[in-house]
Order: sequence, then structure tokens, then C-alpha cells
Amino acid sequence: MSHSFTTDLIPAPDRQEAWLSNAKQICGDCNFQFPKRFPFHGSIERRKVADLEMTLFSSSAVSFNKFPSFSLNAESRAWIVITQLAGLRRYCQDGKAAVLKKGDVTLIDSGRPWSSDCPGDCARLYLRVPRSLMQSRVRLGELPVARRIPGESGLGTFLFHLSTSLYRQAEELTWEEGAAAIEAYLRILAACVGTPGRPAAGTNRGSEPASLILKYIDAHLTETTLRPAEIAAALNLSVRHVHRLFSVHGSTLAEWIRTQRLRHCRSDLADPRLRAKSITEIAFFWGFNDSAHFSRVFKQRFGVCPRVFRSRASQGLPAAVEMSGD
Repeated sequence: MSHSFTTDLIPAPDRQEAWLSNAKQICGDCNFQFPKRFPFHGSIERRKVADLEMTLFSSSAVSFNKFPSFSLNAESRAWIVITQLAGLRRYCQDGKAAVLKKGDVTLIDSGRPWSSDCPGDCARLYLRVPRSLMQSRVRLGELPVARRIPGESGLGTFLFHLSTSLYRQAEELTWEEGAAAIEAYLRILAACVGTPGRPAAGTNRGSEPASLILKYIDAHLTETTLRPAEIAAALNLSVRHVHRLFSVHGSTLAEWIRTQRLRHCRSDLADPRLRAKSITEIAFFWGFNDSAHFSRVFKQRFGVCPRVFRSRASQGLPAAVEMSGD
């Protein structure tokens, strides 16, 4: 049986309150923040697969944070497997952050504080898995939270398609079929989170720390506090060693971080789905904290200011050429 809610027929001034009421039935005690620049819209649909619940949240920009009660029984907590279906959304827990795009997956422990936010319209699918079931199927001492499982990887692709298939066919599956499908899903999830990546044949194992640095930057790119000292501490390296490892890329660590942020901003500015987001909101989402500085470095990188780039992109015109490469 499915349960659905949508704001489509609700007057704009009443939509946020209606969303809060329905979302809290699923998420419990939590807080939402809604941008004031444009009317909110969203929908929630819940379906069951065997004994597990899947929830599809689709909405315009909204921020979420949850601080579970410390009295919550540990056994009653659940793990949430989040699959991003559309748009970009950031998920944060235990000082870690994962920015997901369509096809990506991450894990969140519902028994600990966590938060999420997005710059525009997005859709995400939640699968709630009881703690005991997750730990019996994914045999790791500590499951990774807020870590991106890329949808473009081999197993990540399987995981994404199985997740969406489970949701679409939930009402057609018998309990036994649903339970078998969940078992298959958790086996693939276990392989995704439990198998460390291996270096390609012929590569130098000394490059592994450099690869970890790049992965850490990618996972924390939206954080304004991202600095060499933070990266070094997180990876148990010295700041000097981080800089030395990174020198093979032909640029400084700060330049690399800025370039990756600029490229993400360029992509978002060209995305018609994010038209309602201001240039400053997009820049700040990706870790910039000064709009004038952002405009200046964007023009240095792409030859035009963000406003002109966005205008040209909306008209289907050639928008910008990257002035230098990293």
C-alpha cells in the first residue's frame, strides 16, 4: 500500500506547514528551513517492500536537520540508504559531507544528528533498514556515513537501478519477492561500502594518499572551512606532506579546490532547473563566501562574469571557454 502527499492543490502560504506535518510523520522531530525567495512545492510518497519502507521526497530547495533524542533505544534506530534521483543535494553527518547527484547513494545513521540541503529542485529516495538487519548483511565494524557511492561506478550503477526498480514495483511484489529483492540489494550495498578501491595495474602505490586527498576534497567541496590543515588531519598526514603529494597535479592545493568549485558553479549556472537560485546562493553552496571575489575569479577562469555566462547559457549561446586547465 502506498501513501502520498503533494502541495500542488494547497495554497502557497500553507504549503510549508503542510509539508512539515507530513515530513515529521516520517522523520520524527526535525527542523526544516525554507528559502523565502520563491513559493515552496513538494511531494512525499511512501511504499513498502516486504517489511521495509521506501519514501520518495521531491521538493524545491529546503534544508533539513535532525537531532535525535538521546533516550532513543539503540535497537530501534535505523540506517537510511539515500538514493539521489534528481538534482543535487548535500548530506552531512559526523563532520563528513557528501554531495549527491542523480544516481549517487549514501548512508545515514538515523540515530545520530544529521542534516541535508540543496540549491534547487531535487528528488531523493529513502530506504529505512533496521540496524540489526543492516549490521547482519553489511559486515563492517563501522559503516561509513555521508560518503558518496558514485552512481557511475559499476556496482553503484546496479545499486541505483535496483533501488529505483524496488520502488516502482513495490506494490506488485509479494512479501516473499520483496524480501528476496531486499536481500539482493543489501548484498550489492555491502560490496559498495565494504570493498576498498584498488589501484589500477601498473600504478604506483605511493599515489594512493594523493587519491585519498582528491576524494576528501570532492566530498567536502561545499564546506567553506576546507583547508590543507583540515585535509591533513583527516587523513593523518602532515600539511607539508599533503602539499608535496599534491604538487604532481601542477597546481597548488588551494588552486585545485577553487577550480573544482568554479566548475561546479559553472554547471549549476547553466542548469535551467536552478534558475530560481541566485548566483550568490549557488556560489555560497559550493564553498565561496564572498560574492565579489567569486565573480572576479569566475571571470578570470572562464572569460566572462557569472551573470553574462548564465544569460548566454539560457539562450543556448556559447557561454564560456576555460582560460587555463588543471
